[in-house]
Amino acid sequence: MARILVADDDIDIRELVVFKLTSMGHDVVAVADGAAAIEACRQQRPDLAVLDVMMPGMSGLDAVRLIRGEAALADLPVILLTARAQESDVETGLDSGADDYIIKPFSPRELASRVEALLARECTDSH
Repeated sequence: MARILVADDDIDIRELVVFKLTSMGHDVVAVADGAAAIEACRQQRPDLAVLDVMMPGMSGLDAVRLIRGEAALADLPVILLTARAQESDVETGLDSGADDYIIKPFSPRELASRVEALLARECTDSH
């Protein structure tokens, strides 16, 4: 079981992601914006963060850049979740430091497999 932070300003998507991840046995913390995501990461570092790109205030891209800039969080795996599907958007997301990029609408099964893949990679990297 992993501790996963989910940040999305769309309540329906946030609830869908939380439902899927908790049904997989993960401990999920859900917030509505990038600033709250950073605060939650600082308070209790998650094993993985799933961030929406377009949120009011601090975007998911800004949040990833901040995470990468903090020594205690720099290696935190981050998945960006976004409706922005242009190749340049994907490049920007990955260049900002995200480990993966999922385009909305997405299937909960795809989200689950990408989360598991990143968590598995973290386990092998840390041993």
